[in-house]
Amino acid sequence: MFPVRLQKRECTDQGKIQSFLLNAKTGFLGLSADGIPYVVPLNFTWLNDTVYFHGAAEGRKISYIEQNPEACFTISEEYGTLTDPVPAHTDTSYMSVMVSGKIQFVNEIDEAAKAMQSMLDKYVPGYYKQPLSKSHLEKYESSLGSKTKVFKLIAASISAKENEKVESAMFYPGKTVHNDL
Repeated sequence: MFPVRLQKRECTDQGKIQSFLLNAKTGFLGLSADGIPYVVPLNFTWLNDTVYFHGAAEGRKISYIEQNPEACFTISEEYGTLTDPVPAHTDTSYMSVMVSGKIQFVNEIDEAAKAMQSMLDKYVPGYYKQPLSKSHLEKYESSLGSKTKVFKLIAASISAKENEKVESAMFYPGKTVHNDL
């Protein structure tokens, strides 16, 4: 694992990191095979220190994972622009987390159903009156006729960075440098 270069931006607050991973909506899965990188945005859930996601049981992502299961999953959320009278000091408020490890296919139906239910609870809380049935997961096919596969990335390393939001410095439409002088 590489250390965070700009140490003042490193976040080591495990509670903050866990909360961020539980609530952030989109992550970017980075894969590489035969020296060719591939990054794809995904919905995900963070469960038991593991990133879970799902997708088609065939295609480019599967091919890359089969060739090289080492992966990086990056989650980042931008909170706005931080102004400063010095143009070079204008910055962005954000939090990001990088999870690295190996991807595994989830073949155990109970684990897959639990991961998918966690995603439903995250993205559409309260929408369904009943939990996801295992049989639905086993039978489901996409509109392209592909089975759904559940994957997990077990964290071998996690690093986090943040540039905290400073309300008085946040840009808003109509704000000018004269407001900050």
